[in-house]
Amino acid sequence: MKIILTSEVSGLGTAGDVVEVKDGYARNYLLPRGVAIRWTKGGQKDVEQIRRGRKIREIASIEQANDVKAQLEGVTVRLKVRAGTGGRLFGSVTPADIVTAVKTAGGPEVDKRRIELSTPIKSLGTHRISVRLHPEVVANVGLQVDAAK
Repeated sequence: MKIILTSEVSGLGTAGDVVEVKDGYARNYLLPRGVAIRWTKGGQKDVEQIRRGRKIREIASIEQANDVKAQLEGVTVRLKVRAGTGGRLFGSVTPADIVTAVKTAGGPEVDKRRIELSTPIKSLGTHRISVRLHPEVVANVGLQVDAAK
């Protein structure tokens, strides 16, 4: 099945790419999550619009990505969330929460789609987060999750 990616999918492509995938993968995973749309002749027009939006948000060069990486890794990111007894959170920490915490800590502006969480953050403590700034540059950021009083 031919699809148009609307956001970055690791190992498959970035937003605006037209890719061929197995029917089941598209139907059961990509389309329901909203990271892809079916390719049509009319949808081909959307590809240019998606690519223009990606160009605006994109970090242009490896040097620029390395600068942002240095800024991110130099910031101590703390996030206060509601938690119950035993350190379990009410809900989980989302990429949008992390972006807000980075901005509050004085870090650079980061797109929430660039944050990669291997597992949901549902407990207090220190966590490592990957931020894919460029296909070749990944920043590892420490996140301290504390209980809000």
